[in-house]
Amino acid sequence: MSQCSFIEQKKDKNFDQTGSIEYFSEREIQKALDFHKSIPDYAETNLSELKDYSKSVGLKNVYVKDESSRFGINSFKGLGASYAMGNIIAEKLGVPIEELSFEEMISDEVREKLGEVTFISCTDGNHGRGVAWVGEKLKQKVYIYMNKGAAEDRVKNIEALGAEVTVTDVNYDDTIRLVKELGEEKGWVVVQDTSWEGYEDIPKWIMQGYASLVLEAYQQMEREQLEKPTHVFLQAGVGAMAGGACGVITNLTKEDMPYTLIVEPNESACYYKSAEVADGERHFVTGDLDTIMAGLACGEPGTIAWDVIGEYADAYIKGPDWATANGMRMYANPVENDPSIVSGESGAVSLGYLNELMTNDDLKDAREKMGLDENSVVLLISTEGDTDKANYKDVVWYGKYSKFE
Repeated sequence: MSQCSFIEQKKDKNFDQTGSIEYFSEREIQKALDFHKSIPDYAETNLSELKDYSKSVGLKNVYVKDESSRFGINSFKGLGASYAMGNIIAEKLGVPIEELSFEEMISDEVREKLGEVTFISCTDGNHGRGVAWVGEKLKQKVYIYMNKGAAEDRVKNIEALGAEVTVTDVNYDDTIRLVKELGEEKGWVVVQDTSWEGYEDIPKWIMQGYASLVLEAYQQMEREQLEKPTHVFLQAGVGAMAGGACGVITNLTKEDMPYTLIVEPNESACYYKSAEVADGERHFVTGDLDTIMAGLACGEPGTIAWDVIGEYADAYIKGPDWATANGMRMYANPVENDPSIVSGESGAVSLGYLNELMTNDDLKDAREKMGLDENSVVLLISTEGDTDKANYKDVVWYGKYSKFE
């Protein structure tokens, strides 16, 4: 039976704002958060406490930033799409993003100035839904390409927002290459959270948009006088959310930075592989990347994300699908008085792996290296709700992907 695997990569961290880390200063991420606050559907998402679960496994507390309610699209992805597309339009208009509200951005007046702008993106589902949601508001054409095996629910959710969807017969990374070629050929604007040489501004804006949820969480902790986390678990696909979150946390906390763990599926653990090789370079995972964690099924780390994660993350963990399925069931059926949370496959993985770390004696050494004990306060991010409703029901109701299968 496949288990979780852990690798630590302690290093001397450079806390001055140079290189990629400067993109994620508190000032830059506050700009993104202020832009999001101009969106009529904006509301802070819940920062929940799992006090009874924490007590049951020997932790002080666990916080969960629940992104399932964000902008009514069931995941955090609208944060990145809206801020990136806002910056694209601000550049076309020649105005700073801080002078452009979301409502101004989607106004008829701005559309008349811009003319027709066509957007294209690759997605496993959630990112494409975010791009399509903004595209619908802008009344502009959006083409979405999805990798093979895309869930029917996710396809329909994107199509319902007016985007044209094509499901390819290749994996996520190869679908990105297809989107890149089409964008260059047709002059369409590629909106992708994956960065590569010569394509970094838009991924940077997307990552800053994602990072705003972490700044929002820290501001909630401050307002509610909650103890700051000692540990943060960040799930990574291409690494855009994890890199943005790691960047802003580093800038907010500096030498008091919490222990940061990068979380991935066994089948697409490109950050784990890169840390294991430990030559400072990105290393890729190829093949079908066959995991239920569709949002994390990416075999190539983004360049900006790797610059931040490779420098500031403390450790990496990879694990099996049954562990994230356990996380989904645990969120839905909480301990005693803890809140119930609807968390999808890519959202629940951090709780699933945390539970393995705290309860599996085979991971005792990893737990001790991380310093997970009765003094630990852990921050988790549930990045999505039930974005694939059929699979969510199969897992939570009917026990699919059991540890004992």
